[in-house]
Amino acid sequence: MFDKAKPKEPQFGTTNRIVEGTIITGDINSKADFRLDGILVGNYTSSGKLVIGPSGEVQGDITCKNLDIEGKFTGKLQIAELLSVKSKAVIKGEVQTNKLAIEPGAVFEATCAMKSQLIPLTNDKSEKTA
Repeated sequence: MFDKAKPKEPQFGTTNRIVEGTIITGDINSKADFRLDGILVGNYTSSGKLVIGPSGEVQGDITCKNLDIEGKFTGKLQIAELLSVKSKAVIKGEVQTNKLAIEPGAVFEATCAMKSQLIPLTNDKSEKTA
């Protein structure tokens, strides 16, 4: 009697997943988080987090907010916040990130630019000389 249809909310917080054994050729654009255990030959763009699992591999460019990588990557990375490289990961190419964490054992054959989002400090106080 009082049942009303609830409006459907977007499924943010859920994770898209490409399983092991799947090969995708082309570009992926996603707003949600993503886990890749298969192979992507192409570019990936997201405002969320990407996890490349131990069997995952990307050959192309990645632009996202955060990236955890255990698999293989060849190309250019642009990470807005944190790039976390696990011990079994292999990265070859170019990396631009704000923060970087690399576990011992990882292969990191890349040029890396650390870009912080710091606000320049100004000194408004006048210095007095004695």
